[in-house]
Amino acid sequence: MTSIRREVGELRELPAGEYRKRPQQLEELLFSSLENVFVESVEVADMVVRVEALSTARQAACPGCGCLTGRILGSCLRFPRDLPAAGRFVVMALRVRRFVCAEDSCPRKTFVEQVPGLTRRFSRRTERLRSTLVSVGLALAGRAGARMTDVFGAPVSRNTLLRLIASLPDPLTAAPRVVGVDEYAQRKGRIYGTLLVDVETRRPIDLLPNREADTLAAWLAERPGIEIVCRDRAPFFADGATRGAPQALQVADRWHLWHNLGEAAEKCVYRHRGCLRPAPAPPDESPEEAESAASSPWPTGHRFAERTRAKHATIHALLGRVVKVPTGRTR
Repeated sequence: MTSIRREVGELRELPAGEYRKRPQQLEELLFSSLENVFVESVEVADMVVRVEALSTARQAACPGCGCLTGRILGSCLRFPRDLPAAGRFVVMALRVRRFVCAEDSCPRKTFVEQVPGLTRRFSRRTERLRSTLVSVGLALAGRAGARMTDVFGAPVSRNTLLRLIASLPDPLTAAPRVVGVDEYAQRKGRIYGTLLVDVETRRPIDLLPNREADTLAAWLAERPGIEIVCRDRAPFFADGATRGAPQALQVADRWHLWHNLGEAAEKCVYRHRGCLRPAPAPPDESPEEAESAASSPWPTGHRFAERTRAKHATIHALLGRVVKVPTGRTR
C-alpha cells in the first residue's frame, strides 16, 4: 500500500494531461503475467494511453525450424492495441528485435520475435484484447457483438468479430459412435456432397466433397469406433458404409422411414384406385334452378358462393312480400 500511495503522489506532481511512471513500478501492474517485457514509460494524454515497452528475451525460436538463436540483426516498433483503461484507448509502442536464424539450411533467414501471451504474427491487437473480442463474438455474434464492443471502449466491426471466430481452431470432439450420413446440394441438380452428423450429440462432424462410395468408405475406415451408420437407401451410401465400416450396423433414420412409408402407401392406393367406390351422382336440378344458376355471376360448387346465392334469394323473396307496419295513426 505504501508503494501505491507513493506512486499516486508522484503522479499528482506531474503536469495535468501527461503522466509518467518509473518502469519498475509498472511492470507488475501492466504485465504481471508476462515475462521478458520491460516497461519504459506510460503517457496519458486526452483519451489515449501510450505504453512504451521492449522485449528483454535473450533468445528466440525460429518459427521455421524451431532452432534457438541469439543473433540480433536489428529492432523495430510494433503498435498493438490493448484493452481500454478507465475509458481511454490503450496503445503500446513495443520494441521487438529481428533475429538471424542459426540454422543454415532453414529457408527463413531472419525473423521478428513474438512475445508469448502478448503478440502474434501480423496481429494489431494484444492477445488479451483479442481473447476478449473472441469471447464477445462467440456470445453475441456479429452485429450485437459490435455494439457491445462500443460499450466497453474497443470498437470493431461485425466482420472483424466473424473473422476472429473463423480463425479459431476446431474444437476437439470425441470419436463418434453413431453416425448419420446424408447428401446435401452444393448446386441443386448438379453438384452434391455428403454430410456426416454425430447422431448422439446432433452436431455436424464433416462435409465430404462428393457422394461417392469410395470417399465415404475412406472416411469411415479412419474411424474404427463407429458402431451404427444411420443412412438413407442410396446405393452409394450402402456400398461405402459396407466397405468402410463392416463392423457397423446400418439402419434407416426416422425421416427416411416416414418418407418411404408415405411413398409405399401412395403407390398402393394408386394401384388399387379401381377398387374405390364411384362417387354418387348429384341430384337432378330443376330447370328453374339451373337457369338461375347459369345466369348468376357467382361460381357454382363453392360453399361461399352457395351461401351468398341463398342469401340473395332470401332477400329478393322478402322484397316481394307486402309487410304492413302499424303506426297508430288514422288518416
